Amino acid sequence: MIWLKEIFTQESAAQTVLLLTAISILGLALGRIKIGKFSLGGSFVFFAAIAVGHFANQWGVQTNASMLDMAKNFGLVIFVYALGLQMGPGFFSSLRKGGVKLNLSAMLVTVLGSLLALAAAFAVGLSIPDAMGILSGATTNTPAMIASQQTVLDIDPSSIQASHNVASAYAVGYPFSVLTVILCVALLRRIFPESAERSSGRIGDKYTAVTEVRVLNPAFYGMAVKDVVANSGFHFVISRLWRNGGVMIPVSDTVLHKNDHLMIICSKDDIHKFGPLFGQEEETDWNRPDIDWNIIDKRLVSVHLRVTQDSVVGIPLSKLKLRNKFGVNITRINRAGMTIVPQAGTQLQFGDRLTVVGDEEKIKILGKAVGNEEARLNEPRLIPLLVGIFLGVLLGSIPVAIPGMSSPVKLGIAGGPIIMGILMGAFGPKIHITTYTTRAANLMLRQLGITFFFASLGFSVGGTFVENVFCARGLEMAILAVVLAAVPILLVAVFNEKVLHLEFSQNVGLLCGSYTNPNALAYANSLLDNDNSAEAYASVYPLATFLRVFLAQFIIIIFGVG
Repeated sequence: MIWLKEIFTQESAAQTVLLLTAISILGLALGRIKIGKFSLGGSFVFFAAIAVGHFANQWGVQTNASMLDMAKNFGLVIFVYALGLQMGPGFFSSLRKGGVKLNLSAMLVTVLGSLLALAAAFAVGLSIPDAMGILSGATTNTPAMIASQQTVLDIDPSSIQASHNVASAYAVGYPFSVLTVILCVALLRRIFPESAERSSGRIGDKYTAVTEVRVLNPAFYGMAVKDVVANSGFHFVISRLWRNGGVMIPVSDTVLHKNDHLMIICSKDDIHKFGPLFGQEEETDWNRPDIDWNIIDKRLVSVHLRVTQDSVVGIPLSKLKLRNKFGVNITRINRAGMTIVPQAGTQLQFGDRLTVVGDEEKIKILGKAVGNEEARLNEPRLIPLLVGIFLGVLLGSIPVAIPGMSSPVKLGIAGGPIIMGILMGAFGPKIHITTYTTRAANLMLRQLGITFFFASLGFSVGGTFVENVFCARGLEMAILAVVLAAVPILLVAVFNEKVLHLEFSQNVGLLCGSYTNPNALAYANSLLDNDNSAEAYASVYPLATFLRVFLAQFIIIIFGVG
């Protein structure tokens, strides 16, 4: 059994692989343990690696530092690029979808936390990188911690210990933040009980709405559907038209008549506009006895189709003319978890799920045109993935000269790939680069990358973690993490409630999203008995993540490593 001891104690490729996988297995298993309603999940790999690194240092176990660095950096690149790729389709639309209020509030939380961390660094004598590490832990934001580390090394490649200290500070702040944010959500529910009560219960789809109107506005008599939509000034889809006892699927050239009944799919925010626009809004349920849209014409069905045909990807709906060609209506598009009301300029992306209403036979023909081959969604598309990673690393390596600094700075292997991932996810389909990965595949990439990153990073810092953290200075950092987690949330929550008049579910959802804290979101959902706060969380998460990464880098660049 000597060989078994040697393989774990002597430097080799096998030792590194065995060590990292063993740490990952241990951390992932322990991370599944729940305390109340929350657990640390995959993040526990980091703490398991710190413990193993501490004992390995005590026992004099030697490891190959170069291989650990390779595993750490490659895991990092995979994680941040896959994260950016997943965020990309909804990143820019989230600014519109989530609304100005939600994203401005998220920006306020993010900037306020960064300013508090900077003030605390000067007040208690912390180094700027340590302060950014504590802030990253206090906001459970791993990409910001990674960016901070990389920026430290880009400014001064010899600052290896300072880079490790960022990770140690993150490790101190992380567990305290998880508990603090959950307690803040519970406290806010006590402070604003009426608002919380109004937000409780199942509300349904908050992205889109369905309404029915009667055409009584003479301005629309004899006008084609395409002209009605163009002249209205906002976006909607006329899903079905009832006239003289029959239902039809209106195409762009369909002419409206007096007393036509229209079923309309629109944004929730626009639903109040259609009664005044068309003449009369039907206040009763559209599927009522005198107009039963589903029974009048049995041939009409509503189904979901998946876009898997490359020839339609990146082309606006106005050019595809699917409604006129096939006589069916695309009423909704689900993309990366967000529901979109289709417009003339909407470009289809690979993997989009289309909600289509029309004649069953015509829908089958449309299905062939857009692909609708579920098997293609599971095909690995490695070339676009690797091209994106390649370009991301190149982008992160571009030196940028900043006035007043002795040497140029770089986005690094954290900033470059995440930005490239966002750009590829958002614009790749428009230039016919298919970046689609299934949610499961993307999650697998991210989990694999972050697990090996946490395992190698935690092991590297574990040797000096105890003496750096379990001391008066460590207690000071823990208290600071609680302050940085609680103060911005409570201040902005009151501002959102009293000034912006946000729904309670939106309020806590955007705050959890600003802190990228899924444990707190799960707790908020359980309190409200619905998933409505997840909408606000998803709307602000991309911008908050990007802003935290940018601010962490910017502050370290401006104020230095010392």
